[in-house]
Formats: sequence, C-alpha cells, structure tokens
Amino acid sequence: MILIGERINGLFRDVAQAIQTKNPEPIQRLALAQTEAGAAYLDINTGPAVADPAAVMPWLVKTVEEVVDTPLCIDAAKLPAIEAGLKAVTKSRPIINSTIAEREQLEKYLAMAKDYGAYLIALTMNRRGVSRDAADRLAMAMEIVVTADEQGFPIQDLFIDPLVLPVNVCQENIVEVLETLRQVRTLADPPPRTVVGLSNVSQGCPHRSLLNRTFASMAMAAGLDAAIADVLDGELRETVAAGRVLLNKEIYSDAFLGSTSRTSPKQTLR
Repeated sequence: MILIGERINGLFRDVAQAIQTKNPEPIQRLALAQTEAGAAYLDINTGPAVADPAAVMPWLVKTVEEVVDTPLCIDAAKLPAIEAGLKAVTKSRPIINSTIAEREQLEKYLAMAKDYGAYLIALTMNRRGVSRDAADRLAMAMEIVVTADEQGFPIQDLFIDPLVLPVNVCQENIVEVLETLRQVRTLADPPPRTVVGLSNVSQGCPHRSLLNRTFASMAMAAGLDAAIADVLDGELRETVAAGRVLLNKEIYSDAFLGSTSRTSPKQTLR
C-alpha cells in the first residue's frame, strides 16, 4: 500500500504557526521525518491557517522540495490553490487532492490534472454531501470513471476516495467503505486506484493508533491502494508491512519488518 504522509497540514497547530510566520524549519523537519519513515508522497495543505491559500501554497511546495525529493500530494479545497501548488512543483509527478463527483467541477480538475501530468483523487460525494450507502458511493465512482474516460484521462491515474467518516459518529459507515473498496475494482480494466484518509476513522476517539492500524489492515484486504496517514506511527507501518506479506504483495522473509525501516524501498506509483 502506498503511504502518503498527512502531517504537513495547517490543521495541525505547529504547521499552522509555521505557515503564518513563514518559518520553514518545522515544515522541513516534518518533510524529512515522514520521508525517512517511508512516505511515498507527502500531502501538503495550508489548512485554515491563511486567508489566501493560493498565495501561500507555492511557498509551502518550495519549502518541502528544498529538503526532500519525495513527490507531493497538493491538497486544497479550491482549484486556484491547487493550481498554484502544481505550478510550483519542480520535481516528481504530483497528486491532486481532490475533487468531488459533480461533473462540472470534475471536468475542470481532470483537465488540470492532464495539463500538469498529475494523478487525481476524486471523492465519492456531490454537493448534497456524503452518502452512507455503498451502492450510492459506487454509483458516484462509476460517474467519475465514465467522465474521466470521456475526457481522455487514464483511469489508472485516477484515485477513488470512498470517504471514511469517524467511527464514533457513523459506525456503520466503515462497512460501507470496505464494500465500496471491493467493488471499485470492478468498474474498469485497468481499474481506478483507491485511497482513503486513514486517520479520519479515529477522529475524536481515544486509542486512535489502534483504530487506524486495524482499519488499515481491513481496507488493504478489501483492495485499498493508498492511504493518507500518519507515517510516523511505527505500529501502523508494521501493520502495513505485515499486510503486504499476508496479501502476497511482498515475498515473505523473517526480516519482513525491514520494509518499515528508513532505508527500505517505498511503495510508489507506476
């Protein structure tokens, strides 16, 4: 499973303060730590820390790229902020995070992804919100795939996010997400990839690490390809490494936990 480091996000207090004061040190420290922990991508998001994310996103991209070569996942709620980040990227192929399934918006994001050679995450939601039903999520995923195909966007460069909700407020959602992950694999050949915001499952809960890593193993078994997650959690990395062995994604050896070490090869996009 591809791990995308979640930590450079203005929702975190230390990152928000660093963004507001244009202090690169905390950002770069997190970029290095997540890369050394095995992140294949780094999600970067200004969050609510600034009034104009489009003006700040290029600084955030530059700050991270000064210290690591790890590809970036440009994460923002508005298209101008994402495009500003894409324009600033000078290294590896980025991921756009994200669009909803509304056709007008989806087409704009697909065009932007094509223009910048980026992967694209699309959420199984529309302006009416998040469905709690796997069938509805799958129908929106199918709409996303059809629109991408019509626009000439490679389906294998598309990530479907079935939207994980916190277990303490929507417990039944977890089963629906797992079913959506299983079914998305049947939508096309080759199929779109899948991604989740892993830490969402435990938002507001105690025992967050336990919930996150348990859900990670369940989602991997259901076919999950990638997760935006806390890669600094060693137990989570070990769970992912064990899952890859048990799902026959890696050749078993007694030293399989070596895949969580700082010098191990990363699972990346092809």
